[in-house]
Amino acid sequence: MSKLVTIYGGSGFVGRYIARRMAQEGWRVRVAVRRPNDAIFVRPYGVVGQVEPVFCNIRDDASVRDVARGADAVVNCVGVLTEIGRNTFDAVQAEGAGRIARLAAEVGVPRMVHVSAIGADAESRSAYARTKAAGEEAVLRHMPGAVILRPSIVFGPEDAFFNRFAAMTKLGPVLPVVGAGTRFQPVYVDDVARAAVAGILGTAAPGIYELGGPDVNTFRELMQQMLRIVRRRKLILNVPFPVASLMGGAFGLLQKMSFGLILPPLTRDQVANLKRDNVVSGTHPGFADLGIEPVSLEAVLPDYLWRFRPSGQYSEIKESARNLRRM
Repeated sequence: MSKLVTIYGGSGFVGRYIARRMAQEGWRVRVAVRRPNDAIFVRPYGVVGQVEPVFCNIRDDASVRDVARGADAVVNCVGVLTEIGRNTFDAVQAEGAGRIARLAAEVGVPRMVHVSAIGADAESRSAYARTKAAGEEAVLRHMPGAVILRPSIVFGPEDAFFNRFAAMTKLGPVLPVVGAGTRFQPVYVDDVARAAVAGILGTAAPGIYELGGPDVNTFRELMQQMLRIVRRRKLILNVPFPVASLMGGAFGLLQKMSFGLILPPLTRDQVANLKRDNVVSGTHPGFADLGIEPVSLEAVLPDYLWRFRPSGQYSEIKESARNLRRM
């Protein structure tokens, strides 16, 4: 019988790529999510019955334990960028990660991969970064042989970063950013999945891996590259950190007043995170130690950002036509 992996958050941005790769490896894949009916799209990743979405709430011991039973490995991809209701940073990224590791150890799962983030720091001023560090500590306490992945900002067709800012270019002549000088090392989502597969299969040694792409760019430089791809000219406006923090506080108040119905486009915690560079430190192993050559931004971004161009899929055809007329 083929081996089984349980992927908590397996229908999310990173999780779905891990699920697809594990199906290609011939494993059975259990995709543990809160809304299985919304994760039906993962089934075609394998043959009939190979990839199945199942219910799980990582705040609940019983459901976490049930989906871990019989698994040869578990992967935790669950995380939040904004706190919504009971899905707080602490409940999801600290307690949730620790719960998965504790219950996986109890039912005898031999391997665990935990997806964290560059910047995980118990002393950080950001609750996001502090709870990422707390989650790592909890995972290693219960599963000392776990593989922990710390990617920089992750990009790919379904990302919430480049897609979000590309969509904003349609709204006006100015593109506001917070922390224009902050450096990032964007990493392709499928490269993170390849690293996770190495941890699941046991070809990666236990420990923490920092995952960064081949390029290091400031926030402003990333936006300039995005603007070139979408064929739009915008003024990139850097919002000072004090102003951004006030804006984040106002948006947070609006979220509370709406009882969570209005999600904030910016939070104070995100502003605190943007004050620090998001690049590999060099103190932990990385892609090279996994035998993976990471894909560059320029090789992938045009494949999914073309839809934000003024003429969409016809932009290049129109440009070619203009060039012919000039000849």
